[in-house]
Amino acid sequence: MHRFFTLVLVLLATRLFAQTPALSSSEIFQNIKKLDVLGSVLYIAAHPDDENTLMLSYLSKDQLVRTGYLSLTRGDGGQNLIGSEQGYNIGVIRTQELLAARRVDGAQQFFSRAYDFGFSKTRDETLNFWDRDKVLGDVVWMIRKFQPDVIITRFPPDPRAGHGHHQTSAYLAEEGFNLAADPKAYPDQLKFVKTWQTKRLVWNTFTPGFTNKAPSEEKNPFISIEIGGYNPVLGKSYTEIAALSRSQHRSQGFGSAPQRGDRVDYFLHKVGTPAQKGLFDGIDVSWKRVKGSEKVHALIAAAIKNYSVNKPSASVPELLKINAELDKLDADNIYIKTKKEEVKDLIQQCVGLWFETNPNDFSGVAGDEARINIGIVKRSDYPVKLVSLRWTGKSADSVLNLALNANEMNAFPKKTLLPANLKISQPYWLEKPIERGIFQIDSQQDIGYPENRPETKTSYKFEIGGQQFEFERPWVYKSVDPAEGEIYRPFEIRPLVTTTITEPVFIFPSMEAKTVNIVVEAQRSNVKGTLKPEIPTGWKAVPESAEFNLTNKYQQQYFSFVVTPPAGNQEAVIKAVAIVDGKNYDKSVKTIAYQHIPSQTLFPESAAKLAKIDVKITAKNIGYIAGAGDEVPTALRQMDCQVTMLNEAGLAKDLNVYDAIVVGVRAYNTEAYLNNYQAKLMDYVKNGGTMVVQYTIPGGQKVKQIGPFNIELGRERVTEEDAEMQFLQPENPVLNQPNKITQKDFDGWIQERGLYFAQDWDKKNYTALFSAHDKDEPAREGSTLYAKYGKGHYIYTGLSFFRELPAGVTGAYRLFANMISVGGAK
Repeated sequence: MHRFFTLVLVLLATRLFAQTPALSSSEIFQNIKKLDVLGSVLYIAAHPDDENTLMLSYLSKDQLVRTGYLSLTRGDGGQNLIGSEQGYNIGVIRTQELLAARRVDGAQQFFSRAYDFGFSKTRDETLNFWDRDKVLGDVVWMIRKFQPDVIITRFPPDPRAGHGHHQTSAYLAEEGFNLAADPKAYPDQLKFVKTWQTKRLVWNTFTPGFTNKAPSEEKNPFISIEIGGYNPVLGKSYTEIAALSRSQHRSQGFGSAPQRGDRVDYFLHKVGTPAQKGLFDGIDVSWKRVKGSEKVHALIAAAIKNYSVNKPSASVPELLKINAELDKLDADNIYIKTKKEEVKDLIQQCVGLWFETNPNDFSGVAGDEARINIGIVKRSDYPVKLVSLRWTGKSADSVLNLALNANEMNAFPKKTLLPANLKISQPYWLEKPIERGIFQIDSQQDIGYPENRPETKTSYKFEIGGQQFEFERPWVYKSVDPAEGEIYRPFEIRPLVTTTITEPVFIFPSMEAKTVNIVVEAQRSNVKGTLKPEIPTGWKAVPESAEFNLTNKYQQQYFSFVVTPPAGNQEAVIKAVAIVDGKNYDKSVKTIAYQHIPSQTLFPESAAKLAKIDVKITAKNIGYIAGAGDEVPTALRQMDCQVTMLNEAGLAKDLNVYDAIVVGVRAYNTEAYLNNYQAKLMDYVKNGGTMVVQYTIPGGQKVKQIGPFNIELGRERVTEEDAEMQFLQPENPVLNQPNKITQKDFDGWIQERGLYFAQDWDKKNYTALFSAHDKDEPAREGSTLYAKYGKGHYIYTGLSFFRELPAGVTGAYRLFANMISVGGAK
């Protein structure tokens, strides 16, 4: 029972958001042909966007094999081109982008527990950060669970892969290849899955050889496969499908145009039995691999031969016969389970069944009443009976035995009581704090799923041709936007009340008190209680508590607490706790909403960092040019700066009113209008202004020369966040005024020192301020360049202030304060 349930959920993993997507007649035919193929491939890499979407499209839609992509991470450490989310928040976005990509290319999406901690240069560094045994165990688990005939890695397990995560993904895949077949390896997994021996593991490369091929690979065979073909059934080439799939990675700016025509990919043998011509050499992907399945194969062949594009429902009798024959075969065989699900879905599509459950609101509270609307329509003449319905909150089936008429909507408005034990809709991998670079997940069976398995759902039981089929679908809220049309949103279970502190960090540069604002939001009607800020000894909050009384659901009430810091420098955490009927509620609410993904709601602990630090700042009026999204403007306001966001209209006005102008990350990559204002910005500096430019990616720059003198940007970075920072110009004003910068100011940095350093520059006019390097690498001096230009000051910095300031790294505040204050106040 455990194994069947696990497999069914794997099959549904990439379609939890889609309710009953209607397939075209040609897509139905494609899936009927897929019934006759019993092969599987698991593609393994490290991040969202690492996968070869063309290869996945070819495997899924040409070879018609069961195809999965195991991404070790959710991309939490990457940059964000569409907003300011970082860390696990960008991981949530990229999870949904991967699911959207898989809906296009037809593969299934899986993850390990590994947290993406940013760029890594070596496999050793990666494995030192991650819990190696757990991530390797996750790879073994997915191999055993998915049972692939072939494993494909995107990278080699060595420095040729570049990124340390890339190297590690291939290394762990090769290790897992052997361990998955060993009953002594991770024996606790065998309560739910069996050992599995994959036939071979290959490395998917772009060329038939690598210029610096490892000696151990000199005699390994390569095979080549043409994967750029055209699928007349779908009306698209695999390159077109792949480009559409890759274009789902919008937070990374990976919109792709299809390259139509031939495309050959190469595969280097790594482990197992070498292939001579194709990936499935020596692997029987026909029904011959299942004992006693001859009749099933014959029925599928007939269904393919007799399929009517104009009347898919004519295939239902043959599909029903296939289903009946599958019931006679080994129920533990993964292909029997898989094909049973595929047949069931095909029958649903052929008879034109559409069904979904829409709550009247997008969220509810456990223990409360919910109103739902169940809708069912059958869009064919084939006889179908709705036998029963069962939904969350109703323990027994509601028996109907209703014959469905063609194209007639059947609506069932219901009231139900949400079980009191329902968990809030926090992504399951974020329920506990991250430890040793690993998401803490208690249940072995949860590992691998891309998103939460829905707790609010409806089961629909139909009788078709004398056989009964049960479908389970999650509840989704549905609304209509005047511009976008119909919009779906996953139904959420929320806490009774949430408390959200409006800023993640509060910086106290002096003994002066600051106002901390907290938003209390009711998640159901008529909620009243007490809001109490929890604050460490030495800090003071006035008032000590406040009463709230919220009549309406989603009503918000704002409270302000005046917080006074202690005399000495100190860091602390303030928490916001709501007390209702003697119970504490300490979750905030954060909704991530972009048009290209379903809205995602998180419930992190309601807390903010407090930092009393010795920081002085003389620049008070700051102009800020936003780039790809960051929270640096908020950090500047925490240092009591007045920040004006400068768009094209703002840059057209007088810039001399600003003490300093700061350019956000990647602004020179994303904002084409800056080319029209670069000369004006340089004049601003020349006339006495201060300009600080944060990291810019080389290539694709909208402005060729981003500074007053030549700077050639590179891809050098220092990824070790504790790497020693050598001061090359200790007397430079940036390091001394108004704050004396010391090594202590580089304590506590997160993820990295910096990225996209300058690789060459005008040595006569620019001064490099720091030197730093990762272990076993040469010194990098391009992290921060300072130039005096005319009466003003120009700074390019690749130091990762966009990460450090929102994280409340106090030394980063002091250094950034010096950068914008180097010219003083105007």
